[in-house]
Amino acid sequence: MLKSKIFWLVLAALAALLVLWQTGLLPIGKAYRYQAVFLSNNQVYFGKLYNTRSDYPTLKDVYYLQVTQALQPRDPKTPAEPRINLVKLGGELHGPEDEMRINKVHILFIEDLKSDSQVVKAIQEFKTSQ
Repeated sequence: MLKSKIFWLVLAALAALLVLWQTGLLPIGKAYRYQAVFLSNNQVYFGKLYNTRSDYPTLKDVYYLQVTQALQPRDPKTPAEPRINLVKLGGELHGPEDEMRINKVHILFIEDLKSDSQVVKAIQEFKTSQ
């Protein structure tokens, strides 16, 4: 009797995982991986993508790149190098939550990031400094 209950519980858990995976509610790729999401407006966001089969997939733990350059370089003969910073979504003036729902038609492509990529390392450094 106990073996029968365990069997049905395991079967139900597997069925639930299959449903979550099929509906895209689980993150694509490996759960610990970050993805780069390239959009049609030339913006790139980094995070973990969920609900991928929806018309509005959800990106969580979101970061983006911000490029700044000096308006007037000190030496006009050598232009200033632009500074590239990784920014965590949520600190902007309008105070967004750390989650984006993106219209699927604007996603050009998605790349899984390696654990040793510069972006992933910067995210890890940001998290440890918090």
